[in-house]
Amino acid sequence: MTQTRLLEKSSARKAMDILKATYPKAHYYLDFSTPIDLLVAAILSAQTKDTVVNSVTSALFKSYKSTKDYASADEKKLLSFVAKVAFANAKVKNIIKTCQIIEEQCDGKVPNDMASLLALPGVGRKTANTVLINAFGIVEGIPVDTWVIKLSYRIGFSDKTKPEDIERDLMALVERKDWAKLAYIMKSHGHEICHSTFPLCSRCVIKDLCPKNGVLNSK
Repeated sequence: MTQTRLLEKSSARKAMDILKATYPKAHYYLDFSTPIDLLVAAILSAQTKDTVVNSVTSALFKSYKSTKDYASADEKKLLSFVAKVAFANAKVKNIIKTCQIIEEQCDGKVPNDMASLLALPGVGRKTANTVLINAFGIVEGIPVDTWVIKLSYRIGFSDKTKPEDIERDLMALVERKDWAKLAYIMKSHGHEICHSTFPLCSRCVIKDLCPKNGVLNSK
């Protein structure tokens, strides 16, 4: 069995600098206008492609504009807007309950601290980090999504499997100024070059640094 090779901090930061320069327009991928839009979209995005989420929220956000709207929503009606997303029934229940809590405990305003966000149904660290960064400009951690998990291992940033452990490794390895955009840079690199099953290693801008952990076939 091939041993996982991890990059030294200096090499990891060099790789990150190269990726940043390669994808300067990398940005958050879900559409939103307000903090509640973002929170709802982020809850809906779990195990669902962002294109699917964006396709349902365009109509959803026209009908539901506030936490009060979601808190008082009819479950079946709300479900009709988002039926295409994975686990739609559970997500709708979480959205309604989350917004009821925000109405009751936060004066109808999406909270802007990690502890309060994590106390909401359907909100884990990835979603909490996403809301803090993109709605409030607060950077406490790094959103760890599927691409971050996959590429962190492949590039040699982390050999962990749990998102919380990967996040800790990344926070220790990557400069804080890069935390906010790291997930979106990795997603861009995954889409362009570092594909799931057949990465284009010969075209990769960090091919001389990347240990290619887990790569069996590449081009």
